[in-house]
Amino acid sequence: MSSRRRRFTSESVSMGHPDKVADRISDSVVDYALGFDPQARVACETFITGGLLVIGGEIRAHDLPTDLNDRIDQSARDTIRRIGYSGPGTGFDPDGADVQIVMRSQSVDIARGVDRGETLGAGDQGLMFGYATNETDELMPLPIILAHRLVAQQAVARETGIVEGLRPDAKAQVTISSGDGGPTDVVSVLLSTQHDPMWNDRQDDLRELVTKHVIKPAIGDRWNDDITVLFNPTGRFEVGGPEGDTGLTGRKIIVDTYGGWARHGGGAFSGKDASKVDRSATYMARYVAKNVVAAGLADECEVRLSYAIGVADPTAVSIDCHGTEHVDEEAIENTVRDLFDFTPRGIIGRLDLANPIYEPTAYHGHFGRRPDEAGPGTFTWEKTDRIDDLRSMFGA
Repeated sequence: MSSRRRRFTSESVSMGHPDKVADRISDSVVDYALGFDPQARVACETFITGGLLVIGGEIRAHDLPTDLNDRIDQSARDTIRRIGYSGPGTGFDPDGADVQIVMRSQSVDIARGVDRGETLGAGDQGLMFGYATNETDELMPLPIILAHRLVAQQAVARETGIVEGLRPDAKAQVTISSGDGGPTDVVSVLLSTQHDPMWNDRQDDLRELVTKHVIKPAIGDRWNDDITVLFNPTGRFEVGGPEGDTGLTGRKIIVDTYGGWARHGGGAFSGKDASKVDRSATYMARYVAKNVVAAGLADECEVRLSYAIGVADPTAVSIDCHGTEHVDEEAIENTVRDLFDFTPRGIIGRLDLANPIYEPTAYHGHFGRRPDEAGPGTFTWEKTDRIDDLRSMFGA
């Protein structure tokens, strides 16, 4: 009997997508506060639409400047310029925008539960998942990795001018076919990219250039001429960015993680310091799952965590290898509990999360990136530095 072939789709969005603009501004505020105080507490939300940018939330840190709001204002405008929005008609005007900032002190009720002397309580309750699979070099599901590559390659083509007139806003989707042995073929690729008005009546020409310089390089060895390519299916994409759609922090949590292939606890990442375990514990869960798979203990691994606000130790730690384990699954779970410190302080120390490393996480996904991709200390959760420790526990 032949195996059943299934299709699965994952999506990614570019750094210029309005929601990702919001995520990046929120993370730039986190980095700014951590630059003054490694123990800063930040929960920052961003709303951006048309010519309006609103930044709000809570912040607590030592030695913050008295002109904090002015500095956040300037930092946000600079961040938007780095993304590629440079004025009216491009998607956002960072110079002419109305920027409103409403940052307050952190709730004393939260603070008393989180800061407990030598211990550090979880900054919120919740459940977190981490996942890894050996079907790609990145130990990530194939469709989300390819979708991220598409928007990353779109940024390269835009920033280098290989394809003239591309603008920052873009969305990608990749559909794969898989059987019992894992992914087999790429079935379809969808890429929508904002562009200069010069391409409004020349979509076929733009499609040809984008296919050559963005889609084929991103799909790489998996490219074949049978793949269905959908490009700017509305017919054109001139109006984009916050001029075309509203952006909010935390609305792309599936893009940020595993593209829907693995579970998500529901908490967003951007705009939060590492005391918020919906961010830091999700990073830790990915770190553990990746090391388990890299050590050869399983072909897939999902790590499940949960926390109570103000309590350091997780309320649950469990492992599910979906039947792909090569040693006893319960033994893997017990080993993980013994080997890894899942308290907030332990996570922050192991993954070096008290530094201003977060802005680069706000685009092209939080997982599946090189550990040092955006500088020292970034994406530490992608390291596989516990392989020997795990293998030694099983006599390997």
